[in-house]
Formats: sequence, C-alpha cells, structure tokens
Amino acid sequence: MTHNRGFHTLMPLVAVLAAGATCAAQAGDATGAPAPDQATPAGQGSTPVGEAPPAAPPPAPAQLFDEPTALTPHGQWVLEPSAQYVHSTNNQVALVGYTILPAITIGLIDIQRIESNLDVFTLTGRYGITSRLELEVGAPFVVASTTTETRPLATPSTTQDFFDASGSGIGDVEAALRYQFNHFNGDNVVWLGTLRFKSHTGSDVFQQPVDTETGLQTKIATGSGFNAVQGGLTFLKPSDPAVFFGGVAYTKSFERDVGFGYGTVYPGGILDLTIGMGMALNDRASFSIGYQHSIVDQTTQTAPATGYAITRIGTIQLGTLRFGVSYQLAHQTYLNTTIGVGVTRDSPDLELTARLPMRF
Repeated sequence: MTHNRGFHTLMPLVAVLAAGATCAAQAGDATGAPAPDQATPAGQGSTPVGEAPPAAPPPAPAQLFDEPTALTPHGQWVLEPSAQYVHSTNNQVALVGYTILPAITIGLIDIQRIESNLDVFTLTGRYGITSRLELEVGAPFVVASTTTETRPLATPSTTQDFFDASGSGIGDVEAALRYQFNHFNGDNVVWLGTLRFKSHTGSDVFQQPVDTETGLQTKIATGSGFNAVQGGLTFLKPSDPAVFFGGVAYTKSFERDVGFGYGTVYPGGILDLTIGMGMALNDRASFSIGYQHSIVDQTTQTAPATGYAITRIGTIQLGTLRFGVSYQLAHQTYLNTTIGVGVTRDSPDLELTARLPMRF
C-alpha cells in the first residue's frame, strides 16, 4: 500500500471550537451567567447587555479525507469504526527481446493484468484534551487479495495463466495530535495543524514468500514496512450556504535495512494536497465533493555490500475525486459514506468508505 495512510472531516454539524465557552467566560463565570454588574432586561433571556451573542460554530462538512476538519470537544470521546474497500486494475507490458524494425520485436512480449482488492477495517478513538487540542489513535485490520493474469505473446501459448495471492492481519497503527490555531469569529478561516506518527506494525512486502516459478509473492503485505511522520495544515472556511475546506500534508518515511538480501530501502516522501466543498442539505444531512492529489517521490534501494543504488522507482502521481454524504442517525451518532474515483493511471479505480463516528 502506498499510504494508509496514505492521511485527512470528522462529524457533520460538530463544532470546530469551543467558542461558546470562551464567550461565556468573558461574560462572567464558567457557567455562562452574566457578571453581577450586568443587568438582564426582561424578555431578553440571559444574554448580557452590550455583548453580542456568541458566533455559531460552522458546520463540519461530510468527511472526505483522512484528516478531519473538526476537533472533538474538550473532555469528550469519539469512537469511530470504519470500513473501506479499494479496487484497482493495472495492465503491465514487458518486452524481452530486440527490435529489428520499428514496431517489430523479436523475443517475448509478456502482458500482465493485475487486479487488486483491499478491505480495511479501522477502529479510531479521539479525545478532546482541551478545546484546541485533540488526540487520535487508530488501529486497522487489513484483508487483501490480488489476481495476476499473464499472457505471453509471440509464443505458441494460447491460454492465460492466473496467479492468486492474499493476506490479512493488523495494519500500521497510527497516533496523531491535532491543534486548532485560532478561534472562529463568524466568517473567518479556521486553521488546524496535525502531527501524525505511523508505525510499521503490519507485515511488509520484503518478508513475504515468493513463488519460484512465477517470481510473484504468494502472500500480500498488510503494512508499508516503514515508520513515518506526517505534518499537515488544514483549513475550514464558511461561506453561507457552503463550507470550503482543504489542506496540505507531507509524510516522511524513515529508511531501514529490510533484510532478506534486499539491502537498505529509502522510501520516497509523500506530498498530499486536498481541496473540497460541503453543503448542508437539511438539519441532518450534508453533502461534500473534493479532490486529493498525492505526489510520491522516488524510492531507492541500495546493495547490501556496496551501498550503491541498484533499484530506483520514479515519482508516482495519485489523483482521486471524492463524493461524500453524511447523515445524523442520533443525537451523537453519524453515518458518513464516501465514494472515490481515481483520475490518474496509478490511482485506485474505486474507493468505498463508511464511517460511524459516535461521541460520548
């Protein structure tokens, strides 16, 4: 997997800050009661004289990316089980021979069609440490399978060969701290910063057995194989009746000697760019549309003995267009569904994600 990362809006209609608590403290005591020297005229409720009511927090759009744009309120928990299905199909052509005339190749032309299916079941917990600081921990369970179809051309073979591989187990556990830099004043941009650590608790590709006849791995890895740190910045901008959101993040994976004769592998960094827009359809439902583009830098493998680069994988561009709908099932429970469609060659063809955040 590129990132599980991969990295990106929590619950619809959830406050991004405790603006009400701040204004209440300015008005008097911590309960929001007016100060003794402030009169409360009849018919005006408990709103202090001369002070505007606190700005209503902007609604958080339906979640499209891994990074939420809404913090968990101070002292509250959010438990979020989620399920994601990812499907991709790639065609690869390998030429083993030489060319004597343009478009005429002498040798073997090997065509491969690789179909991959990935199911990720994640349990995520979030806790509001303060009104501006949130802790998040997530543990995924991965079920993966691939089918490789090969057809050598320019040979007497007339049939396709199929090779199946699968794998399941715990994925890469992640932990993150998310901080809100400024208060919401009614129509200003709200900024959130994220620092995320990803372990390599899942199995990695280098330790999987290989079939001697095909050269393909017989078991699929459930993790990336590398520890990584991600820093990101997310924004939220209300503009009635819509809410605009997006951000930028960079993931640095740490190189290591992976063993098994592969030498040291230096994973490429990942730059994530996201942009989206959400709208409330009614008091329970919201709709979002967004785009995520990830640039994966080149990865290098060095020989165990000499340290010279022996393999280099070029830059990969991953672009995904996403549509999301969120619906409030109960007072503190939401159903968030997302459909993603790959728009670049290396991107997965289809992503289906369902989240069920519950706040306590």
